Amino acid sequence: MDTTNVRWPDSLWAAVTPQGPDLPELIGTQQADVIVIGAGFTGLSTALHLREAGVDVAVVEAAEPGWGASGRNNGQVIPTLSRPDPEDIIAKHGAVGERFVAMLRDSASVLFDVVQKYKIEAEQEQAGWVQPVHSPGRIRIAERRVKQWSKFGAPVELLSREQARDMLGSDAWYGGFWNRTGGHINPLALSRGLARVVLEKGARIYARSPAQSFERRGDKWIIKTVKGEIAGRALVLATNAYSGEFSKSLAPEIAHEVMPVLSWQMATQPLSDNVRRTIIPGRQAMSDTHGELYFARYDARHRLVTGGAVIGPGNKAERIKARVTERLQRLWPQIGAVSFDYVWNGYVGMTTDFLPRIHRLGPDAYGWTGCNGRAVALSIALGGELSKAVRGVPENELALPFTEPVTIPAHGLLRKLAPLMLLVYRRRDAREIA
Repeated sequence: MDTTNVRWPDSLWAAVTPQGPDLPELIGTQQADVIVIGAGFTGLSTALHLREAGVDVAVVEAAEPGWGASGRNNGQVIPTLSRPDPEDIIAKHGAVGERFVAMLRDSASVLFDVVQKYKIEAEQEQAGWVQPVHSPGRIRIAERRVKQWSKFGAPVELLSREQARDMLGSDAWYGGFWNRTGGHINPLALSRGLARVVLEKGARIYARSPAQSFERRGDKWIIKTVKGEIAGRALVLATNAYSGEFSKSLAPEIAHEVMPVLSWQMATQPLSDNVRRTIIPGRQAMSDTHGELYFARYDARHRLVTGGAVIGPGNKAERIKARVTERLQRLWPQIGAVSFDYVWNGYVGMTTDFLPRIHRLGPDAYGWTGCNGRAVALSIALGGELSKAVRGVPENELALPFTEPVTIPAHGLLRKLAPLMLLVYRRRDAREIA
């Protein structure tokens, strides 16, 4: 991909967020102790933690900080995975799974603490995250999650149907799961704020410099870009769902073990005070149990930021507007006429079991992918753990469940067919849990 043609999405976040720092390209030959590929949440968090430990680090970014998934998402700060619960994680990974669960439990608070510590203006609101259930039988999902996360000390609560109605302002749901540490942020502002702090701490960020490949030469990692290369002792690959978008040769085994799924985001016109008193009046972040996810949160200007999915040809932006308008009016009849000022999209990195993939790529080299729609809180916390790994912290002290990369067979074909899974989700969503 030619970065000269890379443009920012027409998103709410791009429209309201101050410009990020002016950054150089990687030209010629450079060196650093640690090289991070990708200036999204994970890469910038890793670089920040390394600089706090006094480690020389350089970040190599294909476009600009936050250009990819980190700056395009809904901005919900959720301290869980999308489907696997603590017992699932521990059953698969054992003791390291327990450490990962503890990291995940604290991940939202870690993010908000970083924002506060470094005075990052990211429209942050730690109002909690709620997952309402969309059918009576699915209250079992909420009951299971409350039981399991309570055992690990998470501040969670089971909501009755009446409590969910009062919290959300709608009779559409049958109770739910509430985690008080969650919330929401402006994700692009967080990305650019992290970049500013990383630079202030003495790191380097090279922008518009897509990494083409990396290889081990002697005791160094060599990362090649179009106009230069950089050598370092250690490497962190933090490109997630965009691992194969700029160079097919960068990390094909990583790019092909995750399915980049297009997620649409949209923002309404600011809602009136009267309407906001009856629609999520406590300003929690909300995403429910539909496979075709229903989600919403407010931004700082009182816009309802929501979204959805769409398949098939035609004007997808207009079609998603119509579909989500109908949804909002069904969930909240009091909303009245709905108008969207911004519609944009970006990739979510999905894995077959909805678990992230964390890898050793070689001596002092690590990477991960597979956010499954939970990257905001998870990525910031993972950055701290990856920084420990490249600094030589023993593996039995890390919250990193390493696995070997396993590519998805017929990845290219399945990527074309992946949007059709929406039909499967809609069918499942319509069925009650027995």
